[in-house]
Amino acid sequence: MKQRYAHIGLARLCDVFGKNRQTYYERIAYDDEKRMEAQLVVELIRVKRLDMPRLGGLKLHHLLQDDFKSHNLKIGRDKLFLLLREQGLLIKPKRNYARTTYSYHRFHKYPNLIREVELVRANQIWVSDITYITIRMQFAYLSLITDLYSRKIVGYCLYKTLETKGCIGALTMAVRSVKEPVSSLIHHSDRGIQYCSNAYVKILKTMNIEISMTEKKDAYENSVAERVNGILKSEFALDQCFQSFDRALLEIAKSIQIYNEKRPHLSCNMMTPEQAHNERGKLSRKWKNYYTEKSNLT
Repeated sequence: MKQRYAHIGLARLCDVFGKNRQTYYERIAYDDEKRMEAQLVVELIRVKRLDMPRLGGLKLHHLLQDDFKSHNLKIGRDKLFLLLREQGLLIKPKRNYARTTYSYHRFHKYPNLIREVELVRANQIWVSDITYITIRMQFAYLSLITDLYSRKIVGYCLYKTLETKGCIGALTMAVRSVKEPVSSLIHHSDRGIQYCSNAYVKILKTMNIEISMTEKKDAYENSVAERVNGILKSEFALDQCFQSFDRALLEIAKSIQIYNEKRPHLSCNMMTPEQAHNERGKLSRKWKNYYTEKSNLT
């Protein structure tokens, strides 16, 4: 009896809005299909974020293309961002800062050599920086060396103090990563005492590596190195407080491997740093320099 009245009510409702019952049921089926599609996409996102828990929307959309094709899904970038927002899966950027650079020292400071250099190959310019890692409410310091062309992290070292030994450890790993002799390699860094120290400079000169440093208090002079620090903390959760030095070192090694081998990079035509490291010639970028475009318009 109730079902009969429900059908009568549905018939009257369809008459009021000028629709037939077939259209009504088709709409229900369509909504159910879209809900199932959204659930499937969310599961695919969670699988991709197992290794990269804070991977952003643009890179997710790039990595999910094969999965979308295999499931016959048509998900554009805007649609994916809308779904991420609806599901509460957008990543909120974190901004933490601790000073690791001391540039008021007696050691010689070198000029900036990389301003006008065009990047055409790996092992052309290395950029270096130091970031802090929290271990039981204390700091350890992660020294990183990144290839500017491919964005690959070629050397790293976690050290318990800000002594030069940590930077030397990262440099030693970077030098060992070079399999073929290279010429005109430039090492770029800030003017921190670690990079200007006699011990560090001696290694660079022994290896015939040119020395370049920032010249003014401008974050953009070493922005790529600082950006890599931010990626490791914001996307790979290295901003957490670790319970031991060994645990931190294990997570750092794992994160850097995933960053190098799995994470597509907007500055490298959406290739991973490992893939880009084997390329030659100028790489296309997939991001917009909004500051430059705004200046040109002005």
